[in-house]
Parts: sequence; structure tokens; C-alpha cells
Amino acid sequence: MAQFDPRRQPLRLAPHLLTTVAAIGIALVAGKPFAASEVEELPVLTPQQTAYLETQAYAAAAAPAGLNAPEAVPVQIRRGETFEQAVRRSGVAADDASAVAATIASAFDLKDIRAGAKFETAVARPRGGVGDARLIGLTMRTGPASQLTVSRSFDGALRLRSLDEKVTHETVVARDKVQGSLSASARELGATSAVVRKASQLFAHKFDMQRDVRAADEFTLVFDRSVTESGRTIETGDLLYAELKGHVFYRFQRPGSNKVEYFDSTGKNVRSVMMRTPLQSFRRVSSNYGYRTHPIAGYRKMHQGMDFAASTGTPIIAPADGVIVEARRWGGYGNWIRVRHSNGLETGYAHLSRFASGMRPGQRVSQGQVIGYVGNTGNSTGPHLHYEMWRNGQRINPASVRTQEGTVLSGSELAAFRAEKARIDRIIAAGGQSRPVVQNAENGLRPIKA
Repeated sequence: MAQFDPRRQPLRLAPHLLTTVAAIGIALVAGKPFAASEVEELPVLTPQQTAYLETQAYAAAAAPAGLNAPEAVPVQIRRGETFEQAVRRSGVAADDASAVAATIASAFDLKDIRAGAKFETAVARPRGGVGDARLIGLTMRTGPASQLTVSRSFDGALRLRSLDEKVTHETVVARDKVQGSLSASARELGATSAVVRKASQLFAHKFDMQRDVRAADEFTLVFDRSVTESGRTIETGDLLYAELKGHVFYRFQRPGSNKVEYFDSTGKNVRSVMMRTPLQSFRRVSSNYGYRTHPIAGYRKMHQGMDFAASTGTPIIAPADGVIVEARRWGGYGNWIRVRHSNGLETGYAHLSRFASGMRPGQRVSQGQVIGYVGNTGNSTGPHLHYEMWRNGQRINPASVRTQEGTVLSGSELAAFRAEKARIDRIIAAGGQSRPVVQNAENGLRPIKA
């Protein structure tokens, strides 16, 4: 046996080294090159994914014995209610509500929370149904792209985490074929209700949106928006471009003007004096202008307008600029509005469920502005809009009105429009563009200049 020498470092082979040596020896005997086993690299988690997994882990581990698994409880702050009182409504004990309020207050001034603000709690309720629930976690948005998360750690303490998402300002080119409806198809591509509403108003100058637009009709919408890493849209800009059935609309603001207008590719204003219909969404024209058998009276008489079958609450828009002449209850017409326009034209709207805010005689309205909502008031067999039109005091068929379009750009305005059109065309050709957005304490979100 070799004698132990304290001056020499003993030779020790780690088990994993022995395994490696053995593997090399076997490979040499077999005549094959040795290749070390490859370790699969795991994908790197984003801060949002890490925060989510941490919250889930805390929630799963923090439910004490005798409590059910945590459940999400959304809460909205009521008028005159404090944040702590709102937390109490989720069913947790007063000390839990007080503790979480104090935790949040260490990073955010709770006095800035207004009625209507929402947050979500994770609450574990007692299995027997008796006693207070236990607050496991809480998430509250504190800005367009920031939120605070409170979670209960393994030792029962509350842990606060602040999460700020990266925001990107992007110009979206949404191009597809109509499937079902233009509105639904556009929303599938990320368009917001405001963008869809504006596009529908533009298209209404050229089409009857219910009868002229068919499935498989191609459309393109170009619009700005600010979106978070998680895909949540926090801000939407103007509609820059819209195209449907070969008709195009470019957004343009004339130099020195604060008014946004839309023009075709030649610089002609696409805004007609009178829109085709006062509804952007309806099921069908249930009755045209002319003689018919009255659905209530039962005999044949003149129908001096057009009826649009639509759901109660569908917005009614002014088809042209004008002034409210009447906004009142009027016999069998129920809730009634009459608007005076230019060129001797007037329009009337019957059976409304309610008027839009501010609609009273003398009030000016602009084309596309909501003036009321479809209803079933007065002598009516179902929700619909009865739409009438007069020219110089004589009732006429609303479908017969054809009006000229607006102005054509020229000179320096036309040159400025062509430059803007070229910019939008480049965005469309590129399929859109994006750039990061920085958070500014004074100005909020703003895009970084390219």
C-alpha cells in the first residue's frame, strides 16, 4: 500500500469524469469518434412571461390549508369608494384589504384612482364556505403600458412587482377579402371600432354598405396604432388610407388647416354632399318609397319614406351637414328628428329609441355625426328607422337623390397631397412600418423619430 504523503494533493476522479472517460474508451474500441451529448437550449423568457409564471407559482403555493384554489375576481371601483373598500368587496378580510392597499401605496398614489378604474384579484375562499376569503394576488394597471402586481410569497408576505411593457408605434396595412361583413373582417386584422367606423363613413359616400358590398370583395385599411408587447392596442391614430371595390381614400390635411379630409388618387375630395344612407349597419330595406299595404292600418296607402330594419340602439348618422329643426315626440312617428340641410333639402327620422346627447332645435350637426338611435316607438311593428326627405318642402324618394362631390385640389395643395400620397403608397408597398415608443413623464407615449 502506498504511504500517505500530506504534501501531495490526492487524486480524486469525479463520477461524471469517470463516465466521460469510459464513454471515450468505448468509442475508441468501437472505432467511432466520441461526441459529447448536446444540451438543448431553453428559450429565453420575456419579463412578462417571467412575471406571469412567478405570479402563478405564488398563487399555487400560497393557498393555506382549508382554502380552495385561488380564483380571479375582477373589481371596479365605484363612485365615492376607496381602493381598500373596493378590495374588501372581493370577499377578503379587512386586514388583507388594508395590507394590500398599503403595499400598492408604496409605489402608487391611491388618490389618483378614479371611479370606474378596474383591477383583478386572486382570492382563495374557505372550503367550508364559512369565514373570509384570503387575498393571494392583485393586478392593477397604472398606465397605458404599466401595471403593478401584488402576490403572496411562500412565507405569507405580500410582494410588489412593477411591470412596464415595451410599446411600439406601428402603421398597419390590413388587407383581405370581406368575410361576413367588412366590420368583422377588419377587426380580425386588428382594426379598432374607431377605424372601422371612419372607413364605413367614407365608403358610405360610394356604396350602400348592406347591398353593394359582397363577400370576397377586397379591401385595404391603413392606420396608426400603439401596441404593447402582449399585443394590446393602447392608442389608435387616424385612418390613413381605405380602399374597397376599386375606390380609394387618402387622408390629407391641407397646409394651414386643422381639418382632416379624404381625397381620391387624383386629389378630388371624396366627401359627397349627401351620404347614401343614414345607417352604417342595418339588416335590410324593409319598405321602399311608394304605395304599399300599411302593416298596421291594413289598407293600401302612400309610404313617404324608406324603412331600414335594424336592431334597437343602432346609431343613426346625419347624411350631410345641417341644423336640427325638430327633436321631439310626434304621434305615430314616436321619437322624431328633422334636420335642415343646404340646397333646400331636409331629412326626417322616426321611431327612435332615444336622441343623441345635445340634439335640440338649433343645434348644428356635421356629416357622419350620430344624431339618434334606432328604436320601436310610436306606431311600429318592430325596431326600424323610418327615413324621409324633402326638397323645397315637397317629400321625395330618398333613393333618388344624387349630389355632386366636393372640391379638387390644385397648385401647392395638390403638390403637398401628392407628397403625402407617395408616403402612404410606400407604406402600403412595404406592408406597414413600426418604430419603438418611449415613455415620457410629461407627454406620455411618443414615437421615437426614425
